[in-house]
This record gives sequence, structure tokens and C-alpha cells, in this order.
Amino acid sequence: MTSSELREKFLEFFKEKGHTIIPSASLVPENDPTVLFTTAGMHPLVPFLLGEKHPGGKRLANVQICVRTQDIDEVGDDVHHTFFEMLGNWSLGDYFKEEAIKFSFEFLTSEKWLGLEKEKLAISVFEGDSESENIWLSLGIPKERIKALGRKDNWWGPAGATGPCGPDTEMFYWLDPSTSSGQAAPTEFNPEDKRWVEIWNDVFMQYFKNMDEKYEPLSQKNVDTGMGLERMLSALNGLGDDYKTDVFWPIIEELEKLSGKKYEDNKKEFRIIADHIKAAVFLISEGVLPLNIERGYVLRRILRRAIRYGKLSTLGGQFLIPLAQKVVEIYQDAYPEVKIKEAEIITTIKNEAGKFEKTLEQGLREFEKNTDPFILFTTYGFPIELTQELAREKGREIDMEKFSDDFKKHQELSRTASSGMFKGGLADTGEIATKYHTATHLLLAALMQVLGEHVFQRGSNINAERLRFDFSHSEKMTEEEIKKVENLVNEKIKEDLEVVCEEMPFKIAKEKGAMGVFENKYGEQVKVYSIAEFSKEICGGPHVKRTSELGSFKIIKEESSAAGVRRIRAVLIQK
Repeated sequence: MTSSELREKFLEFFKEKGHTIIPSASLVPENDPTVLFTTAGMHPLVPFLLGEKHPGGKRLANVQICVRTQDIDEVGDDVHHTFFEMLGNWSLGDYFKEEAIKFSFEFLTSEKWLGLEKEKLAISVFEGDSESENIWLSLGIPKERIKALGRKDNWWGPAGATGPCGPDTEMFYWLDPSTSSGQAAPTEFNPEDKRWVEIWNDVFMQYFKNMDEKYEPLSQKNVDTGMGLERMLSALNGLGDDYKTDVFWPIIEELEKLSGKKYEDNKKEFRIIADHIKAAVFLISEGVLPLNIERGYVLRRILRRAIRYGKLSTLGGQFLIPLAQKVVEIYQDAYPEVKIKEAEIITTIKNEAGKFEKTLEQGLREFEKNTDPFILFTTYGFPIELTQELAREKGREIDMEKFSDDFKKHQELSRTASSGMFKGGLADTGEIATKYHTATHLLLAALMQVLGEHVFQRGSNINAERLRFDFSHSEKMTEEEIKKVENLVNEKIKEDLEVVCEEMPFKIAKEKGAMGVFENKYGEQVKVYSIAEFSKEICGGPHVKRTSELGSFKIIKEESSAAGVRRIRAVLIQK
């Protein structure tokens, strides 16, 4: 089965089950600032999991592109990736455990759909969830193939500090590439045996984790499922290796051609390069640029890591360019934006590769001066693997224990800074965050009025302390322009305008002049929030009822974010 066939079958199945098919949301979260990237299909749906009405109804399904970086050091094995596609279906206060599990079982095993062998299925459930276990038993899964596991294994979310979460049940499939396809799976399910590969996860989202780390029951019970497209393709085709599927293999073949080496002898390096170039292509297509902070830092890190592993495979020059072009070829039908942005993607990768070459030169000079490996890594971006290799050539040993200790401290500091930066946010639909979200609508409209129609949103981040807003504009704003924008927002707050929400087809919303951040990411039905004639935006986040609830708006900083992009930080002062 090809990736296209799997996407089509999944969406067709859930359409038959009364689900509205929604498009993949952006990799840059619109409604959940507690995470840098969309790491699961549920992130764009947080407001609706918390009770807001979705224009598509209570049953939804889609294929969501995701980037997850916490497993970056695991990339190189058979199944871990930074970029992946997640097939998902949701019930927003509609069906719950029984229907969700039965849908999963039917799609996996019915000959009409995927036709997987029931005898090779195993299940894990959250300990104490006898209801889910009994549903699986009623479907013919033997008791010895069902394992009850604790919170570490069978509890999902939240990804950030707060958010919806709950117990889950996970489906595993026996994949042993060393045996023939007719080989029977073990009678008993052992979750520690890596030949049992997790293929689907049904989350029963019943709780909300608040800032005090307490779990409160949600006003509605939701179902949130996730099936990794790459893993499922591997299982369906009996490959046991995600990199042999049609969403990876053309990149691997190109690597073989460029290096003159075989994949079987260079699996780790080839897998890391193929995975990272794919993530980089999608991130750049979403407007992320290589920087030393936040999303830009992640992009810079994966590009440089790919270049580093390319050097280990004797790949020189701009070898990432033909690989990026292969990624575009693979995905251009499913995700046309990668083709539209191809020239920008290539230029960005080319520039970053050039910069890294200079970094390597500088790092080599510092290495010759016996600079500490950790300083080489953090200050010069010099990979520790390269430092080790160079040290070995000179008969020196790197104290990896010291480097590891230093790195752990560095990670702890980063996590502390990161949790401070992303705490709160819209995921807790807190009153203050909701106010900030509405304020961004007024800010965008004011910027367009003061600076011109060329202004459009390039990103935002909101927490309970401030809003941060990126927008397209090539010049530093003058003091007078900043004051005009600030005054205009405050004027609209004082006018006590009603914030009106209407549901309508996307086409009608555009005809009415509604602004949209992600033009190609909306479903057929959308929510449009209007503030008099001043602001009209397509949006899914929570909003106040009237502008007077916002208090007083104050811009505290205006600065450059990237080429052609400015950034405003602002606060709301409550009276």
C-alpha cells in the first residue's frame, strides 16, 4: 500500500462513520502556545476539546503533519522521526470508548480497509481501565494479548504545562523482519519486545491538567486518536523499517547515489539525514527560518546535524539540495505548499549550509587551541561527535562524563527558561490569555491601518503575562507609528465593541474580507470573529465578549524578528 492510498482509505473510512474531514493545520501552532510545534493532531483542536463548538461538528478526522524534537537522539532507529504524519479521528463530546475502539479495530482488521492479521495484534490499556479491556475482549483479542500499564505508558498529555489529557489504549502489531511473513506472533504480549510496534493510540480525554498540576474533569468527554502514517505503512508492507516506505525511500536512493555507499551499511547516518532534511523542508515551507532561538534554533540544529552526518558519509558541498528536491517530489501532491515554496526552501538551506561551513572552520581553530568541548558545542555550534573524532585522530580522549554533566545542566536551564516562556497560554483558556488573544486581533488591524495593507501575521505567542506578535514589515517602526498603533487599539477598547462570532463557508469568509493566517489550512466551514468594521479574522481561539474587558494596551518593545519580519511585545494593564 502506498502513502497516498493509506491517507485516502483512512479519511474515507471515517467519512463513512460521519466524520467531517478537516485539513492539516500548520506546524506552527495557532491556538496552543505551550509548544513550539504541532506535535500531535490534537494541538490545533485544543479550544474545541475544551468545549468550543467546531464548525465541522462533533466528529472530525484528518492527516496532520507534526514535528516532535524530544526524541531527536532516537532518530536513526527503525521508527523514530522528527517530522511525521499523524492520521487522527476525534469525538468532541460525542462517542467515547466503545465506538472509538470498535472503529479502530474495524479499520485495522477489516478486509475492506487495512486487513491486518488479528492474530498479530496486541493491546495496552491504562491500569484500572477495565471498560477498555472488556471492549477489546469482546472483539476477540485474547486476555494474554492485553496488558494494563501505568501512567508512564498509557496516559496522554498534556504536551505543555497545562491542557486536556487522559488515559489511552494503544494498539501494537507484530513485526519481525527476520522471520517469514507466515511466522506466528507470540501468544503473550510483552511490551518490552521491540518487535511489537505501536501503530495506533486512542486517547480518552476526560481531564484537564491545571497550573497547580491538578486534574479536573473536562466539561465534555473527548476521543483523540493518533496513527503514525510511516509506522503503519511499514507494518502494512511487512517492512519492519519506516525508511523503506515510499515517503523515505526516494531520499535514501538519492543518498546512495550521491555518496556511492549502500543504505544497509550506513543506516544510522542515512536515516538521520533523510529524516532531518524532511523536517527542514516542511518547517521552512511554514515560514520558520534558521535562528539561535526557539523554532529557528530547532531548524538550525536539524540542518547542521544532517550536514554533520553527511560529512561522516563523505558527502560534500551542497548535498542537501537534491535531497530537499526529493522531499518536494514525494509530498507535492499531498502538501502543495512545499512545491509553492520550493525556491525559498532551497535558498534557505543553501545559506544555512554555507554559514555552517564557516562555523566548522572557526570550531576547528578553537579545537586546535584545546577549547573545552562543551564551549565548542554551545558557543560555536561544533558537534560533539566531530570533537571526539578529531580528538581520536590526535590521540586525545574527550571526557564525555564531564561533557554529559555540563550538557544536562544546560538542558535543565533551557527547560526552566522554556517552561517560563511557554507557561499558561491558550491551552488553559485562562481569562488573561483569552484577553491577549483578542488583543492580537485589534493589534493586527491597527498595524494594517497605520503601516499599510502589506502587513500580515507571521506568528504569535501568548502567555498569561504578555503577547508577542510577528508581522510582515521591512522597516523599523518609528516612535510615532508605535504610538499611533497603541492609541488605535486603546480607542477600540474604550469604544466597548462587541466581539461577534459567525460560522460560514471559508469561501464566503474570504469574500467578506476576513483575514486568515493559514490560507490553505482551513476546512470548508470556519469561524469568523468581527470587531465592528475594524477587524475581521478567521480564528478558532477563545475571545472576550466585548473589547472593554481588555483593560489598557501598552506596546513594550518593537524589534526585528527575521528578514522582512518585525516583532511587537505588548501587555494589557488591568484597571
